[in-house]
Amino acid sequence: MEIDTSGWSGEGTFTGTLVDFLKTLDGIAFLRVEDAPAAHSGGGYSFISNEVYVGFAGGRKAGKRRGLPIVPWKRGAERPGMTLARLESWLASVAGIGAADYADERMLQYLRTERIVPPYQTRGYKLVEMVRLYEVENGPREGPPQS
Repeated sequence: MEIDTSGWSGEGTFTGTLVDFLKTLDGIAFLRVEDAPAAHSGGGYSFISNEVYVGFAGGRKAGKRRGLPIVPWKRGAERPGMTLARLESWLASVAGIGAADYADERMLQYLRTERIVPPYQTRGYKLVEMVRLYEVENGPREGPPQS
């Protein structure tokens, strides 16, 4: 598995839990975690937004054999071993992650809030963490195209 966390600052407890679980799955070929530009903080709250991109490992699906039987020839189509819907059901059964707050055919979204009260302070703040998990079909990005 190829893992890229260079675009992630490491903030977000839930994001860390999610990434640690995704690292243990066999059906994932690559994983990229990035800070989203929407992260900010204000008076009494802090908003963290992270994006997780997963690429699933492909497998070969056996096809029908056509042509002469003496020709050694295999035909097959690429088929992902894992799908986003299957990943969603696995994540829903994991303690500490649970079901996605929003899901469609290309994205899962989790929204977690917690109250943080630092020691020796009378007032705390609310931490809101949003994590969006996207399926990427074409593999990891290599960078912008050169002209």
